[in-house]
Amino acid sequence: MPALGRIVRTTAFKLSAIYIAVFSVFAVAFVLYISYTTNVLLTQQVHDTIAAEIQGLAEQGRSGGLAAVVRAIEQRTNQPGASLYLITDVSGQVLAGNISEVPSNLFQQSGMGPITVPYERNGEGVMKYAVVQILRLPGGFWMLVGRDVGEREEFRRIISQALAWAVALMIGLALVSWFFVSRRVLKRIDSVTETSRRIVAGDLSGRLEVTGTGDEFDRLAESLNAMLEKIEDLLHGLKDVSDNIAHDLKTPLTRLRNRVEAALAGPQSTDSYRATLESTIEESDRLIQTFNALLMIARIEAGSPDGAMTDVEAGGIVRDVAELYEPAAEEGGASIDVVAPNPVRLKASRELLGQAVANLVDNAIKYAPGPERTAPLKIVVSALREGDDLVLRVADNGVGVPAADRERVLQRFVRLEKSRSQSGSGLGLSLVAAVARLHHGVIELADNQPGLAVTMRVPVVAAG
Repeated sequence: MPALGRIVRTTAFKLSAIYIAVFSVFAVAFVLYISYTTNVLLTQQVHDTIAAEIQGLAEQGRSGGLAAVVRAIEQRTNQPGASLYLITDVSGQVLAGNISEVPSNLFQQSGMGPITVPYERNGEGVMKYAVVQILRLPGGFWMLVGRDVGEREEFRRIISQALAWAVALMIGLALVSWFFVSRRVLKRIDSVTETSRRIVAGDLSGRLEVTGTGDEFDRLAESLNAMLEKIEDLLHGLKDVSDNIAHDLKTPLTRLRNRVEAALAGPQSTDSYRATLESTIEESDRLIQTFNALLMIARIEAGSPDGAMTDVEAGGIVRDVAELYEPAAEEGGASIDVVAPNPVRLKASRELLGQAVANLVDNAIKYAPGPERTAPLKIVVSALREGDDLVLRVADNGVGVPAADRERVLQRFVRLEKSRSQSGSGLGLSLVAAVARLHHGVIELADNQPGLAVTMRVPVVAAG
């Protein structure tokens, strides 16, 4: 019983029941309509035949009297498929015809339209039904002319039988269809249920089955699988970020604690305490910058940055950033060139685009120099329009980034070994990538031969 209840509650069963009911109603209505119209047609045909028979016998009577009518009836009764005839005198004595028995009060209904009555044909001994017309002839004679309605009744029987078979066939086909459809539907739903249970249990690698038929279930499974992959990536990213935060923040916090302990254990002098507090504040500022960068990346990826999307000119942004970092570059023996020959206007966040370009320039100044570089460091910042894209590029002739690490450095807290000696949190390029995604763009790292070229492409039309 529980299994039967489960089947009855399925959508496939309910749909099959609805289809059976709808198709049965239409089938019954259609067959009844055919039966009704055919019955009307046959009845009218019988009435027309009786009227034609009476008309012919009347012509015989006008030309030869009652004797001619009797002779005509005797001739017609001997023909195959003859109509029904009967002539009686005033006493009810049969003068001619092929009917042996009719209801006793039949001739009292003279002058009425055709009526259906039981009768018995001569020599058959079986009661049947016929549509007859009763006429009173001169001299007190009675005449009956009619047609057997057995064909009409047989037609009704055939129609009823066909209707029963049609309904039974539809129900049978519906049940067979429901069986196969429900098995397929239930199998797919059971697969979804099983996968959902695995995911709830913590197995994020579970995916819905895609059979390749391209039906609604496949399209739903593909959408859900894409969603699950995105969720899995986000959760893995969250885990990686948590691990990186715990790892990268442990070191500065440990330094802070050790520095304070050393100050407390050392000589109690104002200068010593002041130096310890100053270094502690510097370390705390770096931690605050790290958290601010994380919060900014989170807000950008959530689609709710601080800066509003406005109409901006990209060339002005890169020129302002270059002017801001030019003193730091000159101090390190580097130069910054700006390439922005034509104005490029777009809907974007000026603050975030400026922050992204600033991060790239800052990285070039910090990490591009190296012992293997002999030529002066040259940084080129450009803002160009290529088709429908704004291309922001920061290129240098420094040590560059190995091809195997170019995707990895876009992740949070990733710092290459050669950059460990410089201050930083490993969030600069992550912020740039987040800004690019916010503006529906992409970020690309390529070899500048020598050095590194970081390109951010933002669609001008779709931006913002």
